[in-house]
Amino acid sequence: MDDRKQKVLLAIVHDYIDTAEPVGSRTIAKKYRLGVSPATIRNEMADLEEQGFIEQPYTSAGRIPSERGYRYYVDYLMRKQELSREEEELIRREYEAKVRDIGQVIHKTGQLLSKLTHYTAMVLTPRVGISRFKHIQIVFMQQSQAMVIAVMDNGAVQHRMIEVPESITSLDMETISRVLNAKLQGLTMRSIKLTLIKEIYLELARHEHILDMVMELFQDSLSLETEDKIYLGGVFNMLNQPEFHNVEKIKTLLSIMEQEKLLCDLLAGGDRTEGVTVRIGGEIDQWDIKECSMITAPYSVCGRKMGSIGVLGPTRMEYAKVVSVVDYMTKYLSQTLERMIRGWRK
Repeated sequence: MDDRKQKVLLAIVHDYIDTAEPVGSRTIAKKYRLGVSPATIRNEMADLEEQGFIEQPYTSAGRIPSERGYRYYVDYLMRKQELSREEEELIRREYEAKVRDIGQVIHKTGQLLSKLTHYTAMVLTPRVGISRFKHIQIVFMQQSQAMVIAVMDNGAVQHRMIEVPESITSLDMETISRVLNAKLQGLTMRSIKLTLIKEIYLELARHEHILDMVMELFQDSLSLETEDKIYLGGVFNMLNQPEFHNVEKIKTLLSIMEQEKLLCDLLAGGDRTEGVTVRIGGEIDQWDIKECSMITAPYSVCGRKMGSIGVLGPTRMEYAKVVSVVDYMTKYLSQTLERMIRGWRK
């Protein structure tokens, strides 16, 4: 594509994203000052339409970008858009306030994504059932009460208050924690054998009551977190887009958002790639949302991919803005989870 066609396509993409209205040659000539006449722009638009980069939604209308046009824009014409200082500060402030609770961190990620992009946010949560024990600690909270804290290698933190005998000491707590770490560190719940559990109970025979409650916490964690789970934020943002003012389209979109497994599968695709992935229309492999685009990226803990975050919007989304937000938040989420692990280990 030559330089002039690129400028015309860029103008069409930018104008359609801003207005949601088909773009004509006069509009381009007047607003974007390409230094050529409307007639020349019409000729370029005719070539772009023939090549499949733009299309006419209905007779006597201007032109809008096609999926191929959006793809060319994202791959070759889109310029990186930096977040503002206010946006970066908002993200830092919100994460720092929630750094102690994995559930709140995931929830806050979805809220921030939808707030900053004005589209629907998706966050695939870490799976505890297949993750490994990284650190286990039992600490006194108050008289006759202690907290069991289990940090997994995917950033998830499981914790529970337990009742302990008054005779138990801080040294006893440290001994139990040390034995549990020595026996369980690096293992998943699925890989813990009965013989190993017997070894733990034999070594800590004096503290059988506490061990029962600790094992119960681990078992509960396994049963609750063996499957992917997804958090959706800003669901109704999509309904504010002109493309979804049609009742049938709204019904289709909402029915898709109710299918948690489908959304998990779509979002999990981002785990298999590095960095930000942009899927446009039919590239999503889900015909019912062919008028949508999805921008995703994996987040990691200590270099290991643990989940994905993403944004679902119309094909007419602000790609440059959303790509920057997803990229920044993925990195900050990874850093936050790693800080959380370090904090619990202290």
